[in-house]
Amino acid sequence: MQTSPDRHEYPDHWEADVVLRDGGTARIRPITADDADRLVSFYEHVSDESKYYRFFAPYPRLSAKDVHRFTHHDFVDRVGLAATVGGEFIATVRYDRIGADGTPATSPADEAEVAFLVQDAHHGRGVASALLEHVAAVARERGIRRFVAEVLPANTKMIKVFTDAGYTQKRSFEDGVVHLEFDIEPTDRSLAVQRAREQRAEARSVRRLLVPGSVAVVGVGRTPGGVGRSILDNIRDAGYTGALHAVNRAFAEDQKEFDGIPAHRSVREIEGPVDLAVVAVPAEHVPDVVAECGEHGVQGLVVVSAGYAESGPEGRERQRELVRHARAYGMRIIGPNAFGIINTSPDVRLNASLAPAMPRSGRIGLFAQSGAIGIALLSRLQRRGGGVTGVTGVSTFVSSGNRADVSGNDVLQYWYDDPDTDVALMYLESIGNPRKFTRLARRTAAVKPLVVVQGAGSAPQGHAVRATRLPHATVSALLRQAGVIRVDTITELVDAGLLLARQPLPAGPRVAILGNSESLGLLTYDACLSEGLRPLRPLDLTTQASAADFHAALLKVLEDDACDAVVVTAIPAIGEAPATGADADAELAQALKSASEQVPGKPVLVVHVELGGLAEALSAAASTAPRTSPEAPGARRLRPSQQLPAQASDRQTAAPDTAAPDTGTRLIPAYPAAERAVRALSEAVKYAQWRREAAQPGKVPDFDGIDEKGAARIIDRMLSRGQGLTLGTEETCELLECYGIAVRRAVPAFTPDDAVRAAEDLGYPVALKATAPHLRHRADLGGVRLDLADEEQLRRAYAELSGLFGKPEELRPVVQAMAPRGVDTIVRAVIDPAAGAVLSFGLAGPASQLLGDMAHRLIPVTDREATSLVRSIRTAPLLFGWRGSTPVDTPALEELLLRVSRLVDDHPEVVAVTLEPVVVAPHGLTVLGASVRLAPPPARDDLGPRTLPRY
Repeated sequence: MQTSPDRHEYPDHWEADVVLRDGGTARIRPITADDADRLVSFYEHVSDESKYYRFFAPYPRLSAKDVHRFTHHDFVDRVGLAATVGGEFIATVRYDRIGADGTPATSPADEAEVAFLVQDAHHGRGVASALLEHVAAVARERGIRRFVAEVLPANTKMIKVFTDAGYTQKRSFEDGVVHLEFDIEPTDRSLAVQRAREQRAEARSVRRLLVPGSVAVVGVGRTPGGVGRSILDNIRDAGYTGALHAVNRAFAEDQKEFDGIPAHRSVREIEGPVDLAVVAVPAEHVPDVVAECGEHGVQGLVVVSAGYAESGPEGRERQRELVRHARAYGMRIIGPNAFGIINTSPDVRLNASLAPAMPRSGRIGLFAQSGAIGIALLSRLQRRGGGVTGVTGVSTFVSSGNRADVSGNDVLQYWYDDPDTDVALMYLESIGNPRKFTRLARRTAAVKPLVVVQGAGSAPQGHAVRATRLPHATVSALLRQAGVIRVDTITELVDAGLLLARQPLPAGPRVAILGNSESLGLLTYDACLSEGLRPLRPLDLTTQASAADFHAALLKVLEDDACDAVVVTAIPAIGEAPATGADADAELAQALKSASEQVPGKPVLVVHVELGGLAEALSAAASTAPRTSPEAPGARRLRPSQQLPAQASDRQTAAPDTAAPDTGTRLIPAYPAAERAVRALSEAVKYAQWRREAAQPGKVPDFDGIDEKGAARIIDRMLSRGQGLTLGTEETCELLECYGIAVRRAVPAFTPDDAVRAAEDLGYPVALKATAPHLRHRADLGGVRLDLADEEQLRRAYAELSGLFGKPEELRPVVQAMAPRGVDTIVRAVIDPAAGAVLSFGLAGPASQLLGDMAHRLIPVTDREATSLVRSIRTAPLLFGWRGSTPVDTPALEELLLRVSRLVDDHPEVVAVTLEPVVVAPHGLTVLGASVRLAPPPARDDLGPRTLPRY
C-alpha cells in the first residue's frame, strides 16, 4: 500500500467526473473543512424520511459538532466524499475505520463502516452506486478490505445499492437493523456490474445529445452565411421534429421570431426545457453561454466554436476550463471545434451540423474527429458512381472536433445496443484510452461490425490521456484481436462498411468468381490470392452473356457448398441483345438480386467496369433503410452483417436483444475495381472468423506450482528498497520460480579459473557468454562460445573472448550449462500506460528484429490466445518442422506464455518481464536469460471506478 507521508494531505487524485445513470455528470471529490456551509445547505434539502434512514431517528438539522465531524477527515482512517453538481452537494458518503469490536481504529485494521446520504431530488440517478465504487477504491488504497453497513429494513433503495454492487456479502438482521458486511476487492461479478452501469450511463449521455426534444442554436447571425445561421437552417431544413430556438444577444428585445423560428436574446429567456444547445459564438463568449445553459438545465452542448486547443497553449487552457465549467453543471460536450451531429431517425431528423444536406436514413453509424474527414465520409456514402456506388444510409453521425469530452468510446457505448445502427464506421486520429477502447470494441464487435481507420497522430490536444509506448503497428494488432476491422484508408473504410451493411457474413474464405470478362475474372482471382482467400476457378460467361445467364450461373454457385462468397464481374455486353443501356443494367441488376434472394446465406459482390447504370440499378433494387418485420411487427431483427453463417450459428454471441434472422431483400454492393471488392470481402471473412472464435473465447488455466502469496512477499520486499527497480539475477529467478518458470543458472566468471570451477560445478558441456550490454543476446558479434566439452576448450574460449572484446570486467562473462538444441525465442510482457498489460512473442535473432516479427496479446491471455500467439508470427514455420526439421514442443511454449501472463496479471507491480532466449526443444524448453522490473502499482487502474478523463 502506498500512502502519503502526510496523512492529512489532500488527495487530489480522488477527484473524478462521473456519468450518472440518466446521462448527466457529477463531480466526486473529498470533503474538506471548507465545505461546512455546503454540507449544511445540502442537509437542508434532504427529506425527513431520508434523514431518518441515515441516523435511525428524527434528525432535522446538523449540530456544529456534526458539521465539524463530517467535514474534518484525515483521508486515511476517516474519509468523506461528496458528489457535486454546480458546485453544490447532491450526495455524500463516508467511511470510518473500525476494529474488531466496532470502535474507531487505525491501520492495520482493515474494516470500515460506510454510510450514504443522497438528496431526494437525485434519487434514481445512480449517485450512490457511483459513490460506492469510488469510496471502495479509496478504501482499498488505504488498506481497507471490508465494508460494514447498518441499514433500516425500510430503506430498500440503499439495501439495493449494496446488494446490486456485485461484491460477495453477508447479511444478518438484529435489533430491527439489517447488518451488511462485504469484501471490497473487485470480483468478476462486481466488474461486470460496473461495466454494465458504465455502458448504460455513457450510452444515455450520448443519447441525450443525439435525440434531443428541443434544440437552441446560440450565435445565430442575422445575415446568411455564418456558422450559427447555417446550422439553424440545416436543422430546420432537415425537418427536425422537436422544438427549435434561435438565440442571439443582438436580437431586439421585442423580437419574437427569426425566419419563422422562435427568437431569444438568451437561453434563460426560453420557456420550457432545452435538451441541446449548439454553441456558435466566439470562444471568449462561450463561458457566458455555458453558464446560461447550465442554469437553465440544458443537458448537453455541441460547441462548434474554434479557438481552443488547436490554437496553442492559451487555447488549450481555455478548452480545459470549458470542460470543467460544463461538467460542473452536469453537461457533456461534443467539441469544441466540432463539425456537428446528425440523427436521421424519422422520429428525430436532426442535422445539427455544417453538412448542407441531410444524409439518407440508413443503418450505418459514422464517427470522425475531423470535420474534413466527416465531410468525406458523408459524401462517399451519399453519392452514386465515381467510387463505391449505391444508396446506403446513415443512422447517426458524430464529428467530435477536439474531442475534449465526448469521444469515440462514448459513441461506441451508444451504438452497442442502438437498434438503428448495424455497422459502425470510425475514423480515429488518435485513441486516447486504447485499453478502454479495446474492451468496448471487443464487446461491440461480438454483435455488430466495427470498422476503423486509425491515424498515427498524437493524443488530442488539451486532453489528459496516458500516452502509449507501444508502436503504432502493435496497437493496430491489438485492435484486430478485439474484433476491430482495421483498414488503412477512408476508401477501404467505406468499401468494407457497405459490404457489411448489405450482405451476410461469409462462412469461410472460399470465393466463387463469375462474369462476362475472362481478364477481369483473372484479376479478381489474383486479388483473392493476395488477400489470403481461396478462390475457385473463375467461370467465364463470355461477353455475350445475358441477364438470364448471369442469373443461372449465380444461382448455381450460390447453391454449391464448395463456395462461401461470390464475386460477380461485369463489363458492357457486346453484340445484339434485347435490352441496351439503362434497361440492360436494370435487367442484370434484377437477375442478380433474384438469384441472391433465392439463396440468401452467402454474400454477393459485383465488380463493374464502366457500368454506372448497373450500380444505380443494384442500389434501386433494395434499401438498407429500416424495415418492419413481416413475421413480428415492431420486433428488432438481426441485420445481414449481424448474422453468422449457418454452420456457426450455434456458437454466435448473443446480441443485446434476440431477434429472428432478417429474410428481407439485401442490397448488392458494387465496386469499380476488383482489388477493392476483394479487400472488403477479405475483411468480412476475417471478421466472421473472429466472431466464431469469440463465441468460444478459451479460458485462463490454473497451473500447479504457482505460489501467488510467495511472489507477493518477494515483490513487497524488493519494493521496500525503492520506487522502481530491475531485479538482480537471484531475485529474478526466485520470483519466476514462484510461477513455475525455471531459469537456467548462469555463473559469473571473472577469471579463467572461475570459469573452470563453474563448469565443474554445472557439468560439461557448457557455454561461455559475454553479458555486457553491448554484447548481450548478440551471438552474431561472436560473444558466445557453445558446446565447450572440457577445461582445455573452456580456457581457450575464455582467452579468445578476452582477446576480441577486452578485459573480463568489460565482458562480464558467465558460464552456463548447455541446453538441448532447439529454436531460440523471446517472451516479453510489459505494462503499457495506455494499452495495459501486453504479452509479446517472437523468435530470437537479428532477422526477426529487423522484420519486427513479434506477435502480441492483451493480458490475461487465454489458452486459445496462447495457441494463436505462437502461430501468428511470420517465422512460426520454424517451430513446426520447416524444411524437414524436427518440430519443437509448442505446448510447453504455450504453457510458459500462460505462466508469464498469470504472473503479470496477478501482480500489477511487475511492469516488465523479458525471457531471452527461451530455447524450445523437441521435448521441453529452457529459459537461459531473464529480467524483471518492478514499480509501485498505480493508485487507479482499469479495475478502478468509473471516471471521465481528467482535466
